[in-house]
Amino acid sequence: MTIGVTGAAGQLGRFVLASLRKRGAGNVVALVRSQDKAVDLGVQVREADYGVVATLDSSLKGIDTLLLISSSEVGKRKAQHANVIAAAARQGVKHIVYTSLLRADSSPLSLAEEHLATEKDLKASGLPVTILRNSWYTENYTGSIGGALAGGAFIGSAGDGRISSAARADYAEAAAIVLTSDGHIGRTYELAGDTSYTLTELAAEISRQSGRDIPYRNLSVADYAAVLAGFGLPEPLAHAIAGWDFGASQGGLFDDGHELSRLLGRPTTSLGVSVAEALSKLA
Repeated sequence: MTIGVTGAAGQLGRFVLASLRKRGAGNVVALVRSQDKAVDLGVQVREADYGVVATLDSSLKGIDTLLLISSSEVGKRKAQHANVIAAAARQGVKHIVYTSLLRADSSPLSLAEEHLATEKDLKASGLPVTILRNSWYTENYTGSIGGALAGGAFIGSAGDGRISSAARADYAEAAAIVLTSDGHIGRTYELAGDTSYTLTELAAEISRQSGRDIPYRNLSVADYAAVLAGFGLPEPLAHAIAGWDFGASQGGLFDDGHELSRLLGRPTTSLGVSVAEALSKLA
């Protein structure tokens, strides 16, 4: 069986390749937009640009099982994913695994719309499909620890919303398990961390481990977006991030089903471990 991984040079894709190696998967093809960024992947590399159909048809030849990692280009995802799905059908791909969003059919996050549209396109394709509905990566928040230490506070607009995140490596391992084992076709997995936390609790953990007093400061969506734009983020992206954070306050990132840890056969990575890893990179 030949496994193809789209977006293989990205952060999640690299973790998936590492997990596939650990599981002894031999025939793995990295599908990337830019081959220049994939010279260190250690597997066969093919050019696959979601927006260039010709590259998709050539890159998917001989692929049996495909991991479709969702595009990073919010607003273009539906069309890009549709290109991949159509090419997969033409090339005889036997199974597509797609990384969607936690409870995409009911999520308050604006990201859900494109994910749900892709899920519908996958089901309409007639191809065997598995949907991995991933909650937030813990790194989405621990990546801001440096800024919180510099500014003296962790900021956001999530209020008291509980966040059931997991480490990126946890989701990658789950994907590798689905790609290399039986019994997953037709299933939709709601994947999230075992233990939820609020951003106030995250700030407390940062404070505990850093020895600094780092409170959580909750902002309105508009104020948080303005702060992010002040850091140099494009305004549309700043407003989107602030809106997703607010979605957490509406329960959009909470889940207590433990499907991820059951799939992994182990607990998900704890918040404390993720915070420690982030702080170690700042040392």
